[in-house]
Amino acid sequence: MVKTNEITPLEEWNLDIDNKTPFVIAGPCSAETEEQTIATAKQLKKGGVNIFRAGIWKPRTRPNCFEGVGSKGLKWLDKVKEETGMLISTEVASVSHLEEVLKHNIDMIWIGARTTANPFAIQEIADALHGYDIPVFIKNPVNPDLELWIGAIERISQAGIKRIGAIHRGFSSYANTKYRNIPQWQIPIELKQTIKDLPILCDPSHITGDRKLIKEVSQEALDLNYDGLIIESHINPTKALSDSKQQITPNELFTLLNELVIRDIQSSDTNINTVLSELRLQIDSLDKNLLETLEQRIKITEDIGQYKKDNNITILQQDRWSSILNKAIARGHSMNLSEDFITKIFKAIHQESINKQTRIMNK
Repeated sequence: MVKTNEITPLEEWNLDIDNKTPFVIAGPCSAETEEQTIATAKQLKKGGVNIFRAGIWKPRTRPNCFEGVGSKGLKWLDKVKEETGMLISTEVASVSHLEEVLKHNIDMIWIGARTTANPFAIQEIADALHGYDIPVFIKNPVNPDLELWIGAIERISQAGIKRIGAIHRGFSSYANTKYRNIPQWQIPIELKQTIKDLPILCDPSHITGDRKLIKEVSQEALDLNYDGLIIESHINPTKALSDSKQQITPNELFTLLNELVIRDIQSSDTNINTVLSELRLQIDSLDKNLLETLEQRIKITEDIGQYKKDNNITILQQDRWSSILNKAIARGHSMNLSEDFITKIFKAIHQESINKQTRIMNK
């Protein structure tokens, strides 16, 4: 496991972070031409963005799509840095990419979701990073696998990299939702609980896949105390060679950033803190009652399990389980509790009941 002292907090990365505005990395999905790359960077710089991003190699699902301009684009990024003074970042997906990047003036790199999902590729990149001091951001894997995400972070940390961050870009799903990649906010929250000093950025461009939704996801990330945002911005998004629907112009980005609300982690107002403390005490009391009720429920479940064993009855009673779940969902609706929330809770309770009864059967 990555230890706290192995991660350098973001405020110590010397990035000139202003706590009054969101920390932002912005730029096009892909560097397409030298003119497009530099023009986008100059517009972003005028609006106060200090870190520029652009993809040089683009992993695509199918062949014969635009897969990036390749190594020649790194010279364009060098020129962006020279002409604007911005810090420069790009994605690497292999050791050969990393070797090319390290020959240029790239200030930080990120590892994409498809690469994070491949421990062999991550380990090869980690081995090649030994002896270098460059910030590395690691995107979550394509599928919702927290351990795989943690494992990638651990491999990069073991290479001696201390300026490590995570990027939450959402997770693939077969469900029909308004998002390109569903956020599943609980996963990055658990990541932050596991590695407390780890900086986490949100990538609303890839989560939404739709420029109209970027603001709402960005605000939710800031409300959850994310450290910053990485947003795709292109001077002419409709003409972009990749991911055109999720990119916004620099001016649209500035408008969005100005409308976001940055909230305080703690309040200095004694009255506000007193009210919060009182409400939290109520939560603590209810949590205690909830756990005691669950304890009583599981005890009855164990009694039922023993009775089933004594009378040679199967553990799973599908009709009974369906009845319990349907009643709970109906009651939940009347209490303004979502079906998804009720279903997750009762499935967890049911699984624990099955586990308890299985152990009784096997005694």
